[in-house]
Amino acid sequence: MGILDYVSDLYAALSVQEAHAEEPQNEGGDDESDAGEEKEESKEGDEAEEGGDDEGGDEEEEEEEEEEEEEEPEDIKPKIEEECLKTAQCAPLKHHYEECAERVHHQEEQHGKAQEDCVEEFFHMMHCATQCAAPKLFRQLK
Repeated sequence: MGILDYVSDLYAALSVQEAHAEEPQNEGGDDESDAGEEKEESKEGDEAEEGGDDEGGDEEEEEEEEEEEEEEPEDIKPKIEEECLKTAQCAPLKHHYEECAERVHHQEEQHGKAQEDCVEEFFHMMHCATQCAAPKLFRQLK
């Protein structure tokens, strides 16, 4: 029965089996800490009923304000690339891309489907802008 054992082992290895998670076991010390937490919660509930402010919400608001205050530095690369697209070096490529985009837009309006796309033109334009922007960007980062 060597073949049957092999096939059954192979089936067991490849089949999806249910995994059952184990419940954490409660120890004697946890019961006491749970009771202490319940007492603290009831005290907080009493304070809230007496008109005390909910301090948990204030802490969350403070954390959100701190996160908002931490501003990330502004990315200057898109601005530099935009300026580079206006230079004599990249302007013809941008013009060529815009003409292509216009052609594709008209084809989609007329036929519902474009016969071409402008991926090549876009890559040429962005390559030019990136090549122009790189030295300027690194100068500003130093």
